[in-house]
Amino acid sequence: MLGRMDPQPSPARQWRVPRSLPLVKALGALAVAALGLLLAAGDPIRPALAGAVAAALLAWALRDVVAPVRLAVDPEGLTVIRGYVGRRRLPWAAVEAIRLDRRSRRGVTAETLEIDAGESLHLFGRRDLDAPLDEVAAALTAARSAAR
Repeated sequence: MLGRMDPQPSPARQWRVPRSLPLVKALGALAVAALGLLLAAGDPIRPALAGAVAAALLAWALRDVVAPVRLAVDPEGLTVIRGYVGRRRLPWAAVEAIRLDRRSRRGVTAETLEIDAGESLHLFGRRDLDAPLDEVAAALTAARSAAR
């Protein structure tokens, strides 16, 4: 039809952890394990604690490798990470609010992107999304507005 333009659906976007983050966590695990062995000096507790901390860091790094995408948006809604590597689909009707929370304490400002889905609240930091959180919030708000 002439004169009528159908709006193009907004393309899907996704945000993921920085690609270098799993490597940094794995190197941290290696450093903790090595430090635990160096400081052992006949004490079995120190290497055991260092091993536990190193294992936790490796598990955290593994999560970043297995499920790097923390947030995705498309015209129908959002997909957020759930649990260790699970995903949860949130249709736009379930999303009550998208907020950027900024708090300053002792000269340090912390930002958190909050997605309120009624019975659940999903929080994301800068290291989760590898993007400025105000830009992510603006992209989510624009996608939500385009879907209505």
